[in-house]
Amino acid sequence: MSAIRILDYREEDQPFFERFNRSWIEEMFEMEPVDEWVLTNPEKAIIEPGGAILMAEYDGVIAGTVGLRKVEETVYEFTKMAVDGNFRRKGIAEAISYASFRKAKVLGAEKIILYSNRKNAGAIRLYEKLGFRHLEVEPGVYKRANVKMEIGIEEALAAASKYDQLVQI
Repeated sequence: MSAIRILDYREEDQPFFERFNRSWIEEMFEMEPVDEWVLTNPEKAIIEPGGAILMAEYDGVIAGTVGLRKVEETVYEFTKMAVDGNFRRKGIAEAISYASFRKAKVLGAEKIILYSNRKNAGAIRLYEKLGFRHLEVEPGVYKRANVKMEIGIEEALAAASKYDQLVQI
């Protein structure tokens, strides 16, 4: 049985964080200046302002990532979630998402939001499965964002707890 481990981001993980995210952004959209900044400076963009980045390891290989960007005192943005193409459909996205909910609670989150695009239908289905609900998208956040979703931290933790009962990470 293959093992998924969720780890806190380390400086040496930056190339993985950038490569995994650059891949899906360039494949489906175009890189925005904010993307370039975040992908090349994840510590300054996400961690130093009070957020976190998690990395997923699959059988000892870094295979995925997700960030939690602090946007308000108790609101975090679920951002830059990506799984390497060689490791998709192995439960990594789900595992790292649920781990991010636990990390968000530790950081003081009461709510987690995300922005996406309907073009990324697989991701939207995953977010709905995780328990995110659709909201109205405010203008000017990201050029490509036409979907906004949120989940309360207690609902997120309940979903993570159910997942833990089904899967041994």
